[in-house]
Amino acid sequence: MKVFSLALLTLLLAALWTGSQGVSLRSSYSTCCYKDMFMRKKILASNIKSYQKTPSHCSHRAVRVELLNGKKFCVDPEERWFQRYQRQKKTTSAST
Repeated sequence: MKVFSLALLTLLLAALWTGSQGVSLRSSYSTCCYKDMFMRKKILASNIKSYQKTPSHCSHRAVRVELLNGKKFCVDPEERWFQRYQRQKKTTSAST
């Protein structure tokens, strides 16, 4: 009975460790944006909850935009409307 309990405990610990390792690997690359993930339309500033630049290890330079409804989209940081949005945000935060 002790051998069975020890084997079960070992399997459980191995499964937990493997699961945590897999999550950390996925999460670092899930923040990247790929060619077919980019939003081409303008997003209204009032719908944007937050944004974050993609990490340097990603193949495409992009910004991940989160909307108020929780949806996330990739945006080209060189898009004119996004540049205006960033300037507006900086102006608003500087004046408060």
